[in-house]
Amino acid sequence: MKTDVGQPGLVIPDNDDERVRFEGLSDEDLAQCVHCGLCLNACPTYRETGLEMESPRGRIYLVKAAKEERIPINETFLKHIFLCLDCRACETACPSGVQYGKIIEAARGEATLVKPGGAFPRSLRWLVFKQLFPYPRRLNVLANLLRFYQFSGLQKLVRSSGILKLFGTFGQAETLLPKLSDKFYAAPKVEVVPARGETKHRVGFVTGCIMPYFFGETNRATVNVLTRNGCEVVIPKSQRCCGALSTHAGARETSKDLARQNIDAFEPYDLDVIISNAAGCGTALKEYDVLLEGDPKYADRARGFSDKVKDISEFLAEIEVDTSFGPVAKRVTYQDACHLAHGQRVRAQPRALLQAIPELEFVEMKNSDHCCGSAGVYNIVQADMAQRVVAPKVNNIANTAADYVVVGNPGCMLQMDNALAAGGVSTRSIHTMELLEEAYQAAEATENSTASTR
Repeated sequence: MKTDVGQPGLVIPDNDDERVRFEGLSDEDLAQCVHCGLCLNACPTYRETGLEMESPRGRIYLVKAAKEERIPINETFLKHIFLCLDCRACETACPSGVQYGKIIEAARGEATLVKPGGAFPRSLRWLVFKQLFPYPRRLNVLANLLRFYQFSGLQKLVRSSGILKLFGTFGQAETLLPKLSDKFYAAPKVEVVPARGETKHRVGFVTGCIMPYFFGETNRATVNVLTRNGCEVVIPKSQRCCGALSTHAGARETSKDLARQNIDAFEPYDLDVIISNAAGCGTALKEYDVLLEGDPKYADRARGFSDKVKDISEFLAEIEVDTSFGPVAKRVTYQDACHLAHGQRVRAQPRALLQAIPELEFVEMKNSDHCCGSAGVYNIVQADMAQRVVAPKVNNIANTAADYVVVGNPGCMLQMDNALAAGGVSTRSIHTMELLEEAYQAAEATENSTASTR
């Protein structure tokens, strides 16, 4: 390694002349931005700070200058690039079709190669994205340890002792830890779950890396909803983390390895569709073609894989969905997860499913597509800004007086549940598929009750 003394804080790899700088990002990608400013009010960090460098337009200017080597990639550059939530609301607002997600993720990839940044963010990225998420067995061991920590009473003791205050950011991260599922749900012993009745579709299901442990009920409900709708569900045991979190953090090589493993895992099954029930995962899976466009072995296969990926609500809206729902007498509102609304342009489909449930009262909240501040591990490494971003969301949810806020992304569910509880709001989050499964179960209960009275 060598340091450029003319550019403080910039560390350049020895083979810098040989590697591709800002991999995957062309001058044309940056030139699409015409600096019109229509993205400004869509950006959460700009709304909070009013600073140009915390806007999409400002960050694109920084990336362009760094790519042209007019400014260094140092701590100041990182501060602006990593304060971005990568929510992509700017993409929805942009009339020029700027692929901002591609730009910010390429910039973060470059930043992690030159290695500036504080010790804690670097350590966290190394631990989470290189040592934990790519390895299902390690995740399983950690999940079981966390379950013991929670169910043994140790967590209650630790939290009441006040010792977490001594651990700074790590202690704050522990306070965000949700209760693990009573029953984990990853790949079942049998990789193929048959459809109920006639098989109309053969679909693959991406279980995710966190979902099986913290949202086992959501995964279970997703599979049940799919099988009720004539789907034979394939859940390959060899699948891995989708790579969304590592991509957002700039660990692109880790993401590429995970993408290759997932393509290898799902490809042999000749699937009609590959289903995701997590917005962030779905967007990452749909962009494997971008991630692996420079890989001669996987580029074509990545395009074929990405073309098959659909969010679960998107898929159900395209088929003849079974609407034999029973009544669910609840008042609900809907939170547009950023990577579902902005990353995948899926908005109407979840609402249509909810509105098909009898006795369910649906209420729109104000600014439902504004970011909640979760953004992967953002609410840990950028805790102050995450709290500022989620505060208006809490008020908007409270104003609906809803029993549930329905969401299609686990990170949003964790972030909002913590913020709602802290704000004294009784509303709690629920995944779209859990609510559909509740409606199906209500129909079965009605049928059984009717049959027993005959």
